[in-house]
Amino acid sequence: MFGKNKQNKLLPTQEKFDTLIGVTTEIYGRLLLLDSVRIDGKVMGNIETAKDKKVTVAIGRSGEVSGDITAYRVMVAGKVDGNIYATERAEFHKDCEVRGDITYGTIGVEHGAKLLGLVIQAQNSPNITTDAKAVIKLAQEKK
Repeated sequence: MFGKNKQNKLLPTQEKFDTLIGVTTEIYGRLLLLDSVRIDGKVMGNIETAKDKKVTVAIGRSGEVSGDITAYRVMVAGKVDGNIYATERAEFHKDCEVRGDITYGTIGVEHGAKLLGLVIQAQNSPNITTDAKAVIKLAQEKK
């Protein structure tokens, strides 16, 4: 029960990534995606997806994002410095680091993931970004 099990706890996905941002690539600016992306390099800017598309943003172990991520599904194995808005699911793998608030439909967190920020479950709303900002503002007012 408490033995060292190096196997990932989150179920593997059969996700197909239409775009790959490689380890040696750095992007500065806002990304607006229509298809799923895997990021193994660096992105400095917000990542947004079309609201009517089921787009996944996956951050690989060597990937780094400085900016907010808004997508249907967000999977993090690397580093994110920004807020995450995942309408369907957010997954945080072992040794990932997230500095920012997380809003999700469902969530998976492996042992060893580092999350620094509020973690808020969305209430099946079409406007998850607005709902998260309202909850954050309410929490800050109660301090």
